[in-house]
Amino acid sequence: MTSLTSSLHTPSASHGAYIQHQIERAIDALMASLPDPKGLTGNQRRGIIARYSAVLEGNFIYWMTAAYLSVKSEEARSIIAENLHEEVRDCHPGMLRKFAIAADAVPTDSDALAVYRELTDVRLFLGRLSAVPSVITMAFFEGFIQGFMDFLAELATDQGSLELEYTEVHGVCDIAHTQGLYRALNAEMAVNLPQPGTNLFEGVELLTALIRTIVPAAKSTKTYPANAHSIVHGARGNAKIARLTKAEA
Repeated sequence: MTSLTSSLHTPSASHGAYIQHQIERAIDALMASLPDPKGLTGNQRRGIIARYSAVLEGNFIYWMTAAYLSVKSEEARSIIAENLHEEVRDCHPGMLRKFAIAADAVPTDSDALAVYRELTDVRLFLGRLSAVPSVITMAFFEGFIQGFMDFLAELATDQGSLELEYTEVHGVCDIAHTQGLYRALNAEMAVNLPQPGTNLFEGVELLTALIRTIVPAAKSTKTYPANAHSIVHGARGNAKIARLTKAEA
């Protein structure tokens, strides 16, 4: 995805709606690229589950904590804290580990090395503690994970696994988590706008690259997404936000 930058001078619901639209289109594009599980070998299925586990098990709570530390809005902090509370209380990393074990897909050193560079890029980005871009990144990731669960569950069942608690829970709870993060985004933008020229979607771009290392794009795809539109980016995206800002100035 090409860099999408913006200069936001006044908070507005229309900004949040536009950003949400771009996130959803980016998710659709990723979902459209997923391969048909029936065309994958056992080793390919194992690799996808293992690389996903290598990324999520030890990083998701850390990344959401970075978003929590970055925001200034009390509403945003409350929403993200509730998300973290659920992750810790219900031991979501443990759910994922059980899922990987049952699918015979526990990550190896090779799986960890396969995602290392792109994973490091995401860690360093979130380590900047830039509030609005961090919340956008996590909203994108929660939305992608929710849509990804059917695909991941199919891989596991094709591996002979009956342990689907992780995919069943996240196929439901991440709908609410994603909507909560959109609310957090709007609340944060009302009090803490990013600097002009900030690439709001840098984290989305880095996560997309990381997801591509987990699941290489298919040459031909199965229709998991509702829509597979390309994201509006570059000059077109900049022009859209510029028009919104000018109209509200």
